[in-house]
Amino acid sequence: MRRAIALSVCVAVAGLGVAAGGAGQAAQPSRPARTTARNIILFIGDAGGLPTLNAASLYGYDRPQALFIQQMPNIALMDTSAADRWVTDSAAGMTAIVTGRKTNNGVISQSRAAVRGKSDGELLPTILEYAEARGLSTGVITNDAITGATPAACYAHANNRGNVQEIIAQLVQPRVGDGVDLIIGSGRKAVHAAAAARGLDLDAAMRARGYTILAAPEQLRPDAGKALGLTDDSDYNLSAVVAASIAALARNRKGYFLMVEWDLHTDEPKTGLDRTLVLDRVVRETVSNAGPVTLVIFAADHSFDIRVRGGAQGQPLLPQAAPGSAAPPNPPLRVDDGHSGEEVVVAAQGPGAHRIRGFLANTDLFRIMMTAFGWNEPAGGR
Repeated sequence: MRRAIALSVCVAVAGLGVAAGGAGQAAQPSRPARTTARNIILFIGDAGGLPTLNAASLYGYDRPQALFIQQMPNIALMDTSAADRWVTDSAAGMTAIVTGRKTNNGVISQSRAAVRGKSDGELLPTILEYAEARGLSTGVITNDAITGATPAACYAHANNRGNVQEIIAQLVQPRVGDGVDLIIGSGRKAVHAAAAARGLDLDAAMRARGYTILAAPEQLRPDAGKALGLTDDSDYNLSAVVAASIAALARNRKGYFLMVEWDLHTDEPKTGLDRTLVLDRVVRETVSNAGPVTLVIFAADHSFDIRVRGGAQGQPLLPQAAPGSAAPPNPPLRVDDGHSGEEVVVAAQGPGAHRIRGFLANTDLFRIMMTAFGWNEPAGGR
């Protein structure tokens, strides 16, 4: 089966080049002179829908639309529905983004014919696998477990997002190319335990494939080759890790694909909004340093049910109750703790960003990235 998908990816991208050179990056939403990217950096705010961005701006800056993401020159609204539900989970949501095909909730990069936990569907090549097949460098950064649904959808294929052992096996033995070059994530203890249950010593297996094992994500060096860095801290220094990852991946003259996920769920509102501000700053830093050959995209895989229901300028969005007293009545921010189905913001800057406009399907984002790389769009529907 590995040969089959590797062959399908290689055939699909055979003969397709990546254009080099070109004019500088556009600062306005007008069509840039260069429309082909050498590199793509895809930021995914997990659960970072429009309500979360709005609340984070008020929380962090005491005014609306103050985030850098909200000021990027190319903006669209993107549907996030799954094949079987209007409200997606991260597995189906990310599968649509990285494969251009919708699938059922709980399924990772397999077609909608998959039945969760029971039977496989067609294996869907991902944008990361297309990059691997073309000899580009690849990276996956997350503050979730590296086997979580969003990062796993980039490199693995499973009919159940909960089958962590199967996902780890595909990380160790990739189906296409030599696998993800830079792997940074959280959930270290759980990932190693799942690998051990599969009969794998994860660190030893990755060292045998040429990876450097990092004790912490921040140890990643700009001159790194292949590296695996896992932690149990969900709030490591994202800015430093992204900057080092870009420097390392950019050593490949063919280009790179980097996916960065940051968990923005607001079931704990302060944590989610603080993380939104962190991710926004990293997107700003990345765009500032990206140069004319890199397309930077921010998107959410799905939205979350958080709403601003009151408050005013100069008043805290998250008022703190005094010790020993009851929580303030009718707080300005209300969280109903669940995914929601409204469109999410996609924002972009760089070569090919002019295609981010209007209303999109989540499957469109895959085709926009493929086109930005200068690669043919594969056959297949939504």
